[in-house]
Amino acid sequence: MFKTVLFPIDQSRATLEAAELVINLVKTHQSQLTLLSVVESATDQANTSASDPMQSEVAVAQLLEKVKSLFAVQGIATQTIERDGKPAFIICDVADEINADLIVMGCRGLGLTEEGANDSVTNRVINLSPCPVLVVP
Repeated sequence: MFKTVLFPIDQSRATLEAAELVINLVKTHQSQLTLLSVVESATDQANTSASDPMQSEVAVAQLLEKVKSLFAVQGIATQTIERDGKPAFIICDVADEINADLIVMGCRGLGLTEEGANDSVTNRVINLSPCPVLVVP
């Protein structure tokens, strides 16, 4: 049913909580798993501090490796993608590029904007996605 699953990750607790569900889902459906992390430029995220770890290419690369090893321990092979830009748009673009059947993401990532939850990365992905989005509370 879900041949290709896209799992966008950040350094939030919600990402780690969603990982457990992704493990079960990928094993059950024998899906291909793609991990995505987005490096945000300081101009893209006006309300983040200069020390935001998602603005550091090194921190994002380390995060991808950490999560990749978490899945490897479970016997799940992953593809990793790192991109620069605005997270919601990049997530939807990558989902389209890889023909994802499902995007799985946490509901409380690091991407809340000053406008609040209605303008969160998760909400934007739900509205723009080319495929179903599973939001893990």
